[in-house]
Amino acid sequence: MQTPYELLLGWRYTRAGRATRRNGFISFISGVSMLGIALGVAALIIVLSVMNGFQKEVRDRMLGVLSHIEVFEANGQAIPDLPQVLSRIEARPEVLGAAPFVGAQALIARGEDMKGVLVRGIDPALEPRVTDLAADLSGTVLPRLQPGGFGIVLGGELARSLGVVAGDTVTLIAPSGQVTPAGVVPRVRTMTVVGTFDSGHYEYDSALAMLHQDDAARIFRVEGPTGVRVKIRDLHAAREVAVHMAADLPPGLVVRDWTRQNRTWFAAVQLEKRMMFIILTLIVAVAAFNLVSTLVMTVTDKRADIAILRTLGASPASIMGIFVVQGAAVGVIGTGVGLLLGLGVAFNIDTLVPALERLLGASFLPQDIYLISRMPSDPQQGDIVPVAVISLVLAFLATLYPSWRASRVNPAEALRYE
Repeated sequence: MQTPYELLLGWRYTRAGRATRRNGFISFISGVSMLGIALGVAALIIVLSVMNGFQKEVRDRMLGVLSHIEVFEANGQAIPDLPQVLSRIEARPEVLGAAPFVGAQALIARGEDMKGVLVRGIDPALEPRVTDLAADLSGTVLPRLQPGGFGIVLGGELARSLGVVAGDTVTLIAPSGQVTPAGVVPRVRTMTVVGTFDSGHYEYDSALAMLHQDDAARIFRVEGPTGVRVKIRDLHAAREVAVHMAADLPPGLVVRDWTRQNRTWFAAVQLEKRMMFIILTLIVAVAAFNLVSTLVMTVTDKRADIAILRTLGASPASIMGIFVVQGAAVGVIGTGVGLLLGLGVAFNIDTLVPALERLLGASFLPQDIYLISRMPSDPQQGDIVPVAVISLVLAFLATLYPSWRASRVNPAEALRYE
């Protein structure tokens, strides 16, 4: 099968300038365009991979404390007929585990220090089935939560801000108090700190306190657990599972998946990722449209060649095809190099970043600030494929106008002074 001459000439023009002094500048501009496309594609892949890595890291730390799905009574009261609700939830094939809890807000005081906290009354035997944090604490701290013992487990940041350690006592103040002749008096209970935890997520380490669900029910005057925490097989299917689960449960119960509990944060991350994609795509666009100047200069330099080809019978479409091949070759090579460079960095960023830190004597991610000691990266096909396609499309579009100008060259005028 004979190779079309348009393809051969286009590829020859792409690399011919490197061997001749007259076309050296054109070749230089072409190389700059190719390098710009490669760097733009690589930057897009690296940045999106790092953002995916951060999102996955934070999400995993969140889900170490949160459950995939929560079922609770809309008014904050005890769930009626809890055994039946648990049996319906656990009967679903997607569910790995379920655990009841008592959720409320309160104040914790230690001397003159007072902090607002999210109180979670748990069953120490069932809680490890629904959260990774409880599973890590199941052999150390959680067994110390005994019904009637009024022990409490505090987040590490919360304990440090109050200046307490295991064995100290704190005062738990429930906002819904008792009505007396002097007015509403909050209920106050002295609790013993039996341990602390560090989930790696500041929001929960600084504001979460866990105690036994029986003690929580007595303090907050509820008749039993106010919700059920559920862990499923596929966390990405949580929204769909939550919808089907809500249809199976009695009316009056609210079913909420983990994406809705942190909707604002995830929406902000998606918006930031989308804006970074648009901004970095402009780098690729600038490099791609440098091809316009490259091809315009090439067309001007090759006017005599174009005229000779026309006199030999080449059609305007064939002339246009030659220069489209030249510009497309630059775009394909630049995109390919950018993909290799970007993926190489993205898959080895955990090695490259420590090497840069040692070389520069700096720490890019101080663990006491970010709670992450390494740069995360998660290259995803859903990001990489659009980047490559957009780069190729922009490079192709940049070739159309100069190629069209080449097809309009008049052979008689081009050869007049040759």
